[in-house]
Amino acid sequence: MTQTGLDQIRYETPAGLTGKRIGLLCHAPSVASDYTHIISVFLKKSDCRLAAIFGPQHGLHGQTQDNMIEWSGSLHPVLGIPVHSLYGEHRKPTVEMLAGLDAFVVDLQDVGARLYTYIWTVKLCMEACAESGIPVWILDRPNPVAGIALDGPVLKEEYFTFVGGACIPLCHRMTIGEMALWVREKHEIHCDLNIVWMKNWRRNSFFNETGLPWILPSPNMPTLSTALVYPGMVLAEALNISEGRGTTIPFELSGAPYIDAEELKDNLDARRIRGCVFRIHNFIPTFNKYAGQTCNGIQIHVTDPSAFLPVLTAYEYFSAIIETSPAGSFKFNDPPYEYEYRLMPFDILSGDSIMRNSLINGVPSKIERERWVSEISLFEDDFRQMSAYPD
Repeated sequence: MTQTGLDQIRYETPAGLTGKRIGLLCHAPSVASDYTHIISVFLKKSDCRLAAIFGPQHGLHGQTQDNMIEWSGSLHPVLGIPVHSLYGEHRKPTVEMLAGLDAFVVDLQDVGARLYTYIWTVKLCMEACAESGIPVWILDRPNPVAGIALDGPVLKEEYFTFVGGACIPLCHRMTIGEMALWVREKHEIHCDLNIVWMKNWRRNSFFNETGLPWILPSPNMPTLSTALVYPGMVLAEALNISEGRGTTIPFELSGAPYIDAEELKDNLDARRIRGCVFRIHNFIPTFNKYAGQTCNGIQIHVTDPSAFLPVLTAYEYFSAIIETSPAGSFKFNDPPYEYEYRLMPFDILSGDSIMRNSLINGVPSKIERERWVSEISLFEDDFRQMSAYPD
């Protein structure tokens, strides 16, 4: 079984945390292999003291359902210590929030897609802790879809936002610890960074091979199957199609009232996209886009995760919708999106404006992916030098 960073320190506190007042950034999946939450782990420790708790997007216990639903901090009702929201009035800890802390511990479950906001919350925490002279400790966890090949454009620096703050591919294969290390080295955040690496984890594995419990990292990430398609189908958030929010299988299921599902499926089948099959499945979202309306939709079934390319598949999917839908019906959403009011939402998610323009101009997926591959090759050469885990 894989042992996470939390499993490593559960019974033996590192010397750097002994006697310290701890600030803890965590959420619902911050559990040991026996489901014990990290807050309970630290409360049982007699050699350090939990002094403050911080929570990311979706809240400390996954209570906020959708994007841009902020939440407010409070005093913990049992412990009497502050619980600070980092997805509300503040996304970066203030000096006041960090006052009195000797160390800042992070235990967050990422899902392997660059635009998932947790690592960018970590980046802001690293910046704040560097400014306040507080060491940061990352308790590493698996990338649940690390067995998928690198895929998608590398983010360009002019498109940095809260859904992307480093020049990495959309599907990146890194753990949250490795991303923190990358951010520190490549973007010159001079914090005292300590990473508790996992044991018994290999990069070419998937989460179901770890032996660890799957706890929803966010409300619309119910299963590993969702995480497999998410690095590509999350781009639908920036389109006028439902990404399946308001159903029980978001991102696997998507559609819109204007789509002809029969024509769409035929078009997709003819493309012979590897690692998956497409099945017609109409739905009525209970919230978010097209709430209460019938969406003509498709479910993506990943049949071979090791061959599946989520971003390439999404590109093919959107291209097929454009080809089979009435002219002008498929649209890219305008800003704002996730605290960004100027750049197009699709661009900050994909990594630049080129992918959007390629879809508009009917550029074949093979040509678009050739661009990604050249960018990925440069990233991979750099990442290989700081990779912490074997394939």
